[in-house]
Amino acid sequence: MSPTPVSFTTPGQPASYSWEATNEEVAERYGIPVASIVRFDLNTSPAPPELMQRLLAAGRFDVPMSEYPPADYGRLIAAAAARYGVSTDELIVGAGADEILDIIAKTFLPVGGRAVVPVPTYAMYRVDSEQRGATVLAVPRLRTQGWALDVPATRAAAGTADIVWLCSPNNPTAMPEPDGAIAGLLAGIRDDAAAAGRAAPLVVIDEAYAEFTGSSLLALRTDYPDLVVIRTASKAYALAGLRVGFAIARPELIARMNPYRPPGSVSVVSVTLVTEALLDDTILEANLTRVAVERDRLAGALRTIGWSVGPSVTNFLLVDFGSVEVAARVGEGLLARGLVPRTFPDGHPLADHLRLTVRAADENDRFIEAARAIAQEMPS
Repeated sequence: MSPTPVSFTTPGQPASYSWEATNEEVAERYGIPVASIVRFDLNTSPAPPELMQRLLAAGRFDVPMSEYPPADYGRLIAAAAARYGVSTDELIVGAGADEILDIIAKTFLPVGGRAVVPVPTYAMYRVDSEQRGATVLAVPRLRTQGWALDVPATRAAAGTADIVWLCSPNNPTAMPEPDGAIAGLLAGIRDDAAAAGRAAPLVVIDEAYAEFTGSSLLALRTDYPDLVVIRTASKAYALAGLRVGFAIARPELIARMNPYRPPGSVSVVSVTLVTEALLDDTILEANLTRVAVERDRLAGALRTIGWSVGPSVTNFLLVDFGSVEVAARVGEGLLARGLVPRTFPDGHPLADHLRLTVRAADENDRFIEAARAIAQEMPS
């Protein structure tokens, strides 16, 4: 028995490009009410801040809703620069981190180029690379070492690459790389390129979950100029629906990316709300505290049931069931109860795992009850 990924493939696309099924599709597949479905597969934090509600009620936006946002997103850029401790010419805005990834690929990955992707990791790195006609150099992570980067293997693969995609903390394995691992990797890549008399590849570090750790690798751009760091308002700020992400890099890299940036892909509402969120420390602090409390509580309850829950510094958990068959049974049991986990297809390094978003307390309680019921139904 293999797990059934909760996804669909758009007609005309390569089979590997599949996206999450909608609530309506899940409801139809499992014969359950749409209103009963809770998504534990998307890593979205269900904690809309009061600030968003106030601004929406007041209708106070940077420009009228009938107009396009300012093409330079000036106030948003200034707020992000202050938040991340960088200059305004080191930032570019996109419609979520996903548009940022697309802009990076269009800018730095030539058609027929080569891209390094440590696996498992966020699927869009492969998608964006393949859409550019690039060869993906997949480097397996070290399963027995908490899915850490295989630094020597990644460094070797980078020797023939145009771009290296990294993610820390890594999605879907929920942990950052060990201290010094990425800094050492960048130094090695730089030295190898210099010794070979060639340009070093662009390295991307996706820090979508960095706020949960309280640290960042942004400072590495000082020693490795071909570095782009990605940040987002989707995760720690709980504003995924607004679709706002950032690339941070040296000004010369940002200047190369700007021609590929759409002039108004981020809405007037999103620009205003994310600007205010970045300027308000209380929003981030409240969300980080809530996620940490619920993450520990959910993980503890699932471990009591007997689930093997891995460590996490993010807003999701990774659970190892030891076999593809058990993961599939548990996944189906959850889906039948309207709880959607992130599943992984046959052949994926995590096919025997499920990834679970940390949601609101009442939703997590419902999940814990379902997990207990499923555990009782499983053969001993």
